[in-house]
Amino acid sequence: MRDLAAEVGVSRATLFRWVGNRDQLLGEILWSLAEPVFDRRYRARAETGADLVAATVGEFAATVNADEAFRGFLRAEPERALRVLTTKAGGVQQRTITKLAEVIREQVHLGNLTPPLPVPDLAYLVVRIAESFIYTDVITGGQPDADKAREAVAALLR
Repeated sequence: MRDLAAEVGVSRATLFRWVGNRDQLLGEILWSLAEPVFDRRYRARAETGADLVAATVGEFAATVNADEAFRGFLRAEPERALRVLTTKAGGVQQRTITKLAEVIREQVHLGNLTPPLPVPDLAYLVVRIAESFIYTDVITGGQPDADKAREAVAALLR
């Protein structure tokens, strides 16, 4: 934060007022990178209903899993990364849930999906499933697997 403040020519106190703490800044940066990827993946899909939601989640997970800078951040700072990405500290998870809930609501509204749970709960669950297969290496030491995320979401929604 000190280096960033110096680079933009402000005091650390000003930088903290602008962006909050380091976790909040990282969350903002990560979300600014993730949101367009999610939107592109969603708009590019031809499926509807459960297939659309599952494919969107799977392709988003595949893109994130393939990103070397993201994987490097997870390897270098796993505790901070999980805190920023999966708790309110960074705001990424909540924004992802909100974004996915919009997709689910649209599919419900179009008559393409009958949700097995209330939409906010379903969006939360789907995001947690995706996280399980994106952060597998940090959580259990296994290999991240976007196909498993897609399959799990499809099984839940069908």
